[in-house]
Amino acid sequence: MTDTGLSARRSAVHLLDQVLGENRLMAECLSAGALDHLPADDRARAQRLALETLRGLERADRLLQKHLRKPPALHIRNALRLGTVELCHGAAAHGVVNAMVQIVSAHKRHGPLKGLVNAVLRKIAADEPEQAWSHLRAPRLPKWLRAPLVQAWGSEAVSAMELAHLAGAPLDITGKPGADLGTLGGTKLPTGSVRLTNPGQVTALPGYDDGRWWVQDAAAALPGRILNPEPGMTVLDLCAAPGGKTLQLAAAGAIVTAVDSSEQRMKRLRENLARTGLTADLRVQDALQTEGTYDAILLDAPCSATGTIRRHPDLPHAKDGSEFGDLIALQAHMLAHAWTLLRPGGRMVFCTCSLLPDEGEVQIDEALGAHPDMTVDRDALARPGVDAAWITEEGGLRLRPDYWPDLGGMDGFYIACLRKDA
Repeated sequence: MTDTGLSARRSAVHLLDQVLGENRLMAECLSAGALDHLPADDRARAQRLALETLRGLERADRLLQKHLRKPPALHIRNALRLGTVELCHGAAAHGVVNAMVQIVSAHKRHGPLKGLVNAVLRKIAADEPEQAWSHLRAPRLPKWLRAPLVQAWGSEAVSAMELAHLAGAPLDITGKPGADLGTLGGTKLPTGSVRLTNPGQVTALPGYDDGRWWVQDAAAALPGRILNPEPGMTVLDLCAAPGGKTLQLAAAGAIVTAVDSSEQRMKRLRENLARTGLTADLRVQDALQTEGTYDAILLDAPCSATGTIRRHPDLPHAKDGSEFGDLIALQAHMLAHAWTLLRPGGRMVFCTCSLLPDEGEVQIDEALGAHPDMTVDRDALARPGVDAAWITEEGGLRLRPDYWPDLGGMDGFYIACLRKDA
């Protein structure tokens, strides 16, 4: 086995140690440079291995359980988990076992346990791991998250969401109006996005360099399509970075002001604007300090991000739900402030990438009670590909990972279009 492959696996185990031992989100680890020492191919491989292991963690632990008298130290357990997931996905046993033994043996504290790792992974490899993996249930969400989701959507729906989480997410593309995306070879989704199942290196895909498209989950593309600004309209995009919605609004011909509090995230938006040849006024500031009057507003409020678990399987392991109350209060505060920036007769789309009604349906119910000049525009939801069954009682749009099961699912989102009385 090459050192390059070993380095990617070692880095993947390190990512697992940080997520599962230090309760850090993968994005935090990556922004702190956890994989910067690796070449591009190995960075992608290390991240993919860590994500696959997190998705299948419960299955890996169940398979390992019968070969361990007691759980070993976390670093050893994570090496075993990663090795088990690789074996269950068809990787060659010789390469996987040797790599995990080398990774553990290099650890000052746990090196003596390399024999245990060798023995356990060889037993996993000898036990038809791919078949054993497929017979296990989809890993369940932790109780702190599963319980409120079952209360909101029912156990059958949550089980279907967990299957979607295990499957992961394909790559969705949003193109500029009129852009030819046929050379990508993907599938056009009912809502207009193009889906690629095995895209490879994104930057090498046709149309990337000349800015014909950008990466954006099909569900995340709907708020911009529902806002549907006309050319020349002034539009405020609050909490804009990394900027897929900003690009949509600018491509529609709107005069866009994009606000985000993170300079690092806004840097990505600047790069995408430059690549696509689109323009927007970017402001790094607190959304609650934003001033002015706008024809339309898109507020993608900070939230639990529980709708993105199929792409971010680290979230249920790094979080415990303790911050959700503060997020819900912040969303209500942001919505109320944004409403003061909207001109009479204007419209605002409020959205969150959450599966929790408190961050969606309940927010809009309460906002309608607090603002007599606010109404829900149900007609705005009549966009291509939007199923009428997804429209909620108060007039919002509820999207879930278990929707489109035959197409590869979508992120969980809540979207509402609000009109201000003229």
